[in-house]
Parts: sequence; C-alpha cells; structure tokens
Amino acid sequence: MKKKLLLAMFTLLIVLTGCSQASKNNPAAVDKNELVFASTKDIRDINPHLTGGELAAQNMVFESLVMNTPEGVKPKLAEKWEISEDGLTYTFHLRKNIKFSDGEPFNAEAVKKNIDVVVANYEKNAWLNLVQVIDSTKVVDEYTFSLTLKTPYYPTLEELGLTRPFRMISPKCFIDGTTANGVNGYAGTGPYILAEHKDNQYALFSVNENYWGDKPKIQHVRWKVMPDHQTILLALQNGEIDLIFGADGDMLDANAFSSLQDEGKYVTKISPPSGSRSILLNSKREATSDKLVREALQYAINKQTIATGILNDTEQIADVLMSKSTPYANIELKVRSYDTQKAEALLDQAGWAKSDDGYRYKDGKRLNLMLSYNSDNAQEKTIGESMQNDLKAIGVELELLGEEKQAYFDRQKSGEFDLQYSLSWGLPYDPQTYVSTWRVPSHGDYQAQAGLEKKKWLDQTISDVLVEQDETARAEKYEQIFSYVNEEAVYLPLTYSVVKAIHAEQLKGVSFNVSQYEIPFELMYFE
Repeated sequence: MKKKLLLAMFTLLIVLTGCSQASKNNPAAVDKNELVFASTKDIRDINPHLTGGELAAQNMVFESLVMNTPEGVKPKLAEKWEISEDGLTYTFHLRKNIKFSDGEPFNAEAVKKNIDVVVANYEKNAWLNLVQVIDSTKVVDEYTFSLTLKTPYYPTLEELGLTRPFRMISPKCFIDGTTANGVNGYAGTGPYILAEHKDNQYALFSVNENYWGDKPKIQHVRWKVMPDHQTILLALQNGEIDLIFGADGDMLDANAFSSLQDEGKYVTKISPPSGSRSILLNSKREATSDKLVREALQYAINKQTIATGILNDTEQIADVLMSKSTPYANIELKVRSYDTQKAEALLDQAGWAKSDDGYRYKDGKRLNLMLSYNSDNAQEKTIGESMQNDLKAIGVELELLGEEKQAYFDRQKSGEFDLQYSLSWGLPYDPQTYVSTWRVPSHGDYQAQAGLEKKKWLDQTISDVLVEQDETARAEKYEQIFSYVNEEAVYLPLTYSVVKAIHAEQLKGVSFNVSQYEIPFELMYFE
C-alpha cells in the first residue's frame, strides 16, 4: 500500500512538473480562456469620441448603429433604416433590450446624446466630414432615432460605421454632459469590457457577460505593450504571446514576418490590399515646387527593390496612388515606371546640372532633399535608405530624418518636409474620408498639395463629390481628382499596403475586418 502511494505521488509530481514546463513555454497551452496580444502601443484613452486611443481597443468595447462589411453597410445596433427621398433624413430603428455594460439602457435618447456630443465637439472631430454636415437629431420614440443633414452626403452610413467617433458609450460616462474633456468610464455595448489597465504595460479585456449578440469564446484578451519589435518576436517564439497583428511595419518588419513564415511553426496570414503606401512630394518647397523635379523623382525610385528586397513580395507595386479595386479608382492614369535615363533628362531640363562629384547643382546650390519618417516604424527607415541610393544614382542627395511619432506628426502639420511617408486610410475610409482630409491643413496631404496651382479647385471638387447624389457625376468628379494629383506628380506611389497576422497554431478564427485598424478578437478561439 505504501509503495502504491509513493508511486502515485511520484507520478503526480512528474505530471505537475510537465504542466509547469508547458506553462512556461506556452502559457496559452494551459489557459485557453486568455489570448495574449502584443502591441508596440498602449491602448491609452479609449474614449470612442476622441482620437487618442487605439482603434483596435475601441472596437472591442464600443459599437455603432451600422457596420462596414465586404458586402457593404449592414445593421449593428440599428436593425434597419430608411433614407428620405431628398437624401437628408436617415431614420434608424434600434434593436431592443440592449444595455450598456454599466446597466444603462441603449435607446434613441442614448443615441441622440452620443451623436450630439460628437457634433458639439466640432474642433476635435471636424476631420470626419459627416460631423460638419449633420444639421439635427431627433428621438422619434424609444427605439427610433432620426438624423437630418444640412446637405445630402453619400458616405453617411459608411462614416457612421467607422471605429470612431460615432460609437456608442453610456451617457453615465459623460462628464458634465459631454465627452469632449474625457469620460469617467468605458461602458459600451460591445463584446468586451476593459477590466484592467496599467499605463504602458498592459490592458485586460474581459467578455461582456450581458452582451446582446453572440458572446466571444475567448473570455479574456490581454493587450501586452512591447515597444521593441525584437522583443515582440522573441515573445512569440518563447510562447509568451499568441498573436501579432498589424499593418505597415507597426509590429514586425517584413524580414521578420518572412522568417516566421519559413519556420513553419506559426500561422501567417496576409489581408487583401488595405491601403496605398506612397511618398508625398511637397509642392511648396524650393526644389520640389518644380513639377519636373517631382516627375524625375517618380522615375528614379526602383519600386521592385522595395516590394521584393524590403517587403519580401508581401505587397504589390503601386503604379498609381489608389488601387483599381478602390471604389471610383478604376480609371486609366499615367504610369511612371522606373527609368533613370528619363529621370536624369527631366532634372537636366529643370536646370539641375550634374557636377564632377556626382551630385546636381543649380545656381551653386546642391539638390538636397529631406525625407521625414516615423522612427518607431520598423520598415520606413529601410525603405528610405533604398530611396536614398536610387536618388544618389541620379545626382540627388536625400537626407533621412527619423523622429519620434509626435515630432513626425508636428512636421506633417507644419509642412516642414520635402518628402514624407503617406498611407491612405484603407477601406472603408477610401476614397471618401481619405480625400476629404486633403482639405485639412493639419494633414501632410494638404501641406504637400498647398503649392499646386489648382489647389482651391481641388478642395472644392472634393467638397462637391462628397455631396454628389448622382452616381455617374460622382465617378466623374473622382476621376478629375485622381487625374489631377497624378498629373501633378505630388504623390510617389510605392506599394499597396496589407495587414499581417502571425499566431500560434492553436489559435483559430483569425481574420481581417474591412478596416485595417480593427482586430476581430470576438471571432477567435483556441482549439
């Protein structure tokens, strides 16, 4: 009996030791109820009516009246809607028996309060054109809400479905009747609630037990902040995290992604093209104000080297600014392919003569340009170095200026750059929301276009297309917009960006939303 007892204890010890080792090597192997996601960024303030928080985190907690899908706009908190014949009034019929996570009822009054505070905070939300065209809101009855516009605006439903600012938060979270100066809690109607948050360390999201829809299978999502890309890679390899998800080198550069693909130990996924990666050529700076110089730069960059040598063929070369799969962008435009002879001829024509030192000069001044980039991005510096070599070959000196994210954004707003990276917003923002921001001075696009002769016409045409109700006329206006910026060579298209996901094999249901900024955690599960 004693021997049997000792044998049982010894066996139990081996099992416990094995479990402990498995837990150390792969925590997810033990706790299938928690997904660990690594991000270079903290979630920050996820008030859905402001832009300070991470979109993926806001998307977990807060929901909108409608949702954008690959098949178009579909119901979410509103189960159906009607649009008046004049295109001005949208009437939404809300789902019943939904509550915010703090117990506050979701109804037409709550919708009105949410939309009213967004519109009232015009200064911070004017980046979204819908905010500017809302005229009035009305509670028709407890579960019917109407929205009236000042003028017809065709992207109304798409913009109501964006991750911000028109997501619903409990009115109890308002401070002094508004969300403009912050909120006192994060009570939404979404599948998760924010259970815990330690600044710049982690955030823990737990299932909303009173969620009105299908509850997620994963009970907890741990958002782990890891500012260093190499640390994220090692954490995945050590089994400390389950998922890496992001676009444009935010989480891992293309080399690391390809290496993980080759290892075969992880599942790697790439979304369809989600946006346009390009370089802004500032039309109001001394050298790049000359269209001949801007055209020369277009021909000088070897995009194949960037797409294959840096991005490992995970992104497709962009011949023009917008992919033809983008609504209203399936048009024929001039393509400027890699041709150093043509680039040099254009610089000669512009009066920039090549000297014995290999660089070009005009009136005794060297052709020196500055490329501004976000130093936190894993691949922008590498792409910049490739461009630097290409431009040196035609006699152009390119200075690379990497700055912290806020300094980079400040430079974008001031226009103090010759060249700067630009990403379109991807679907469902493209093209309407993306081109709408070209009219906003705080955006790099506006600053780069400011020196164009027809900038006022461009801005007015964008304003016109956003209210154009006739589909044919709208398509014609978009063609005019894209044709003009293409002809003026103010954008140097590089590639069409994608979203990448890398995850442990036992994690299933990983997919992509229409928006590159959202992560559908609610669809994921462990097997």
